[in-house]
Amino acid sequence: MKLRKWQDIISLDKLEKGDVTNVKFGAKDLAVYDAKDGVFVSHSRCTHGAANLCDGYFDGTYIECPLHQGLFDVRTGEAKAAPARVQLKMIASRVRNGVVQIYI
Repeated sequence: MKLRKWQDIISLDKLEKGDVTNVKFGAKDLAVYDAKDGVFVSHSRCTHGAANLCDGYFDGTYIECPLHQGLFDVRTGEAKAAPARVQLKMIASRVRNGVVQIYI
């Protein structure tokens, strides 16, 4: 059984300020959102069309899929606009000593 622990993924100074940054973590592509309410992390693929959300429009709270304009709340992962219906997989995250970490 593997123990879960906090893992560093990117330093704050490497984030695109007020935007979304694509981060490779092992075999996973993650989206790190520098949002109005803090830093949030999700899988980078849209749950509808598998497009990379890092290429979408981000307003500081919502990320819009660049393929079909599905919309997600990056704070919760909730799908907010069609055609997206399935919630975005969010990953527990925090900022410690200027580094974004995820709990895996």
